[in-house]
Amino acid sequence: MESGVLLAMAFDSFVAICDPLRYTSILINARIGQIGIIMLTRNVAVMLSAFVKRLSFCRPLVLSHSYCYHVDLIQLSCTDNRINSILGLFALFSTTGFDCPCILFSYVLIIRSVLSIASSDERQKVFNTCISHISAVAIFCIPLISLSLAHRYGRSAPAFVHTIMANVFLLIPPVLNPIIYSVKTKQI
Repeated sequence: MESGVLLAMAFDSFVAICDPLRYTSILINARIGQIGIIMLTRNVAVMLSAFVKRLSFCRPLVLSHSYCYHVDLIQLSCTDNRINSILGLFALFSTTGFDCPCILFSYVLIIRSVLSIASSDERQKVFNTCISHISAVAIFCIPLISLSLAHRYGRSAPAFVHTIMANVFLLIPPVLNPIIYSVKTKQI
């Protein structure tokens, strides 16, 4: 859900910077509601496709994370878990794997539009409005990608490394987001 919210924020920034005169006609309340419903529907569909219920467990059910992580459940299963692994990979690509490139593309278009502005003061002002969102995207995507790569390729790493990385992914974005978005607020 978080990557979908970040994608919606990138779309909002794109419209505000690249087509500011049509902003209110493009982002009407109905369209914002549609974006929210699409994000919610996509995430519910991804969660329902996990097929965790069909797995059977015969080993001790000790998770290596402080929360229920799908990859962790797959590794504890005694049944064939190829379908779950494929669906987990599909879920990752259909959410974050789709959202992150779209966010990147929107910022490429924003940067291209900003560089065409003649005044350097105006360019700096526009870049300053984007910095907070780019930082939020970075603190979400970097731990997520690192955690996914560690689970796929870092099986020989000690268990505490996976636990620390999972907790970083779970805790750092919500802790840093309020700080990132309030740094430029003069009242704060």
